[in-house]
Amino acid sequence: MKADRSIELNRRGLITGVLAMIAIPGIVHAAGDGVRRNISSFRTHDWRDHFDHIGKGIIIADTASKMLQHWTADGEMRIYPTSVPLTEELTRRGYTEVVEKRKNPGWGPTPSMRERDPTLPAYVKGGDPRNPLGTRALYLSWQFYRIHGTQDTRKIGRKSSSGCIGLYNRQIEEVYDRAPVGTQVKLI
Repeated sequence: MKADRSIELNRRGLITGVLAMIAIPGIVHAAGDGVRRNISSFRTHDWRDHFDHIGKGIIIADTASKMLQHWTADGEMRIYPTSVPLTEELTRRGYTEVVEKRKNPGWGPTPSMRERDPTLPAYVKGGDPRNPLGTRALYLSWQFYRIHGTQDTRKIGRKSSSGCIGLYNRQIEEVYDRAPVGTQVKLI
């Protein structure tokens, strides 16, 4: 019986050792690639590094860490996970501001979206579950760019948009209520 147990332990040790040898290179590679793959990879920013004054409020959307920070005029800050543009070509970076806000916005594809996919509908009414803008949208001074909600929650945390920054509907509703027209915005 002792011999059987010894063989059993040796088999377990061998299997454990082989599995460890297989897994360790992947673990070391993942740890050394500089990419953090969970929510703790959010890099917070200090608004003062980007703006001279807080004004009506500030939004910084970080396309690398897929997060949005929002400061209200009184300095309260909240962080939200986002979706970001699919490619660098679709990503616009720099300073803009909120110029309009809409509840249950309607949506029509931009000319470049139509060019990439001619099967897109010409227009989708607000409130329609197929509407990619979700329940709220903050319109920016850049034509065709929005910070908006999404009906497709699988998009959050991914490169999935045609240029916009997307949030969960409940979170864009919160930002919408707290961010007046004139809120300063920077996409980095």
